[in-house]
Amino acid sequence: MKKTILSTLALLLSTAASLAVSNNTVEVIFNGTTATVNIAENISSYVTLQSGTSSHVKLIQSEAFAGVNPTSSNTDGEIIYVLSGNSTDGSFYMEGSFKATVNLNGLTLTNPNGPALMLMDGKRIEVSIKSGTTNTLTDGANEDYNGCFHCKGHTKFKGKGTLNVKGNSRHGIYSKEYLEIKNCTINVTGAAKDAIHCKEYFMMESGTVNISGAGDDGIQVEQSSDALTGETIDHEDENTGNFYLDGGTLSIQNVTGKAIKADGTIKYNGGTKNFDTANTEISADIQGVKTNTPGRTSMYDLMGRRLTDAAKTKGIVIMKSNGKVVKVAKR
Repeated sequence: MKKTILSTLALLLSTAASLAVSNNTVEVIFNGTTATVNIAENISSYVTLQSGTSSHVKLIQSEAFAGVNPTSSNTDGEIIYVLSGNSTDGSFYMEGSFKATVNLNGLTLTNPNGPALMLMDGKRIEVSIKSGTTNTLTDGANEDYNGCFHCKGHTKFKGKGTLNVKGNSRHGIYSKEYLEIKNCTINVTGAAKDAIHCKEYFMMESGTVNISGAGDDGIQVEQSSDALTGETIDHEDENTGNFYLDGGTLSIQNVTGKAIKADGTIKYNGGTKNFDTANTEISADIQGVKTNTPGRTSMYDLMGRRLTDAAKTKGIVIMKSNGKVVKVAKR
């Protein structure tokens, strides 16, 4: 009788734990040197845990996954990774080929030997910083990777919580493609290189970003090595190297390089600028434009195409003269 009661209790507890994980969700709870990973049953065939109970969590998302069971709040049926808890020797690694959401829900994570979060998924990654939570990421020093927070795809930060990041090795936040910020508070408290480094474009729509201490630039925006584009209305598939501040409050101080450095243009459409706007730089390293012969002057657009009628051209252009390259604004 006693054995039957215990078995029934164990089954009920197991069922309760399973029900606690919503469809399409992977729950990761860090606790010191261990981590508990719960994978929703409906996606269990698509997500493989390779790290066991280690606090260095490694999850591989199957390439066969193409979205399942969409809901009103998750219209594409993407996988949602919910991270919480704390570890002074842990990390989160996710690999996939379909867009995903990462929820930071009260996470304190330090990886002495690498990035705290490494999201190796080249699609859109939405990083939701949950309201009322404070999340802190720290990495180790002198390691070969790009950022304490490292994302291979398009990175969209949102939510009404707080994220603190310190990059002891290279950049604080690194996105291999575009980076957007909305509503949340992000504090980069130090970085060996750039506090925030991204490609394609950077856009801050709202929220608060505080940068204090960087071994190089506060924010650097690169053009991707892929084909360059002009600015697009909704910025879909845009690759300009542009910086956009549309709203929110951006504070940058104690940086060794520039407050903002962009391969494209720097556009202030709104928001509060708590930094020296003169301490910015528009790079002139445009792909496909070769060095001119000394003594000659020519102009190119931002895609590296030579302008045959420069006198009628307006806007930002590339001017090459006497072996030097500069960006100028023609009106």
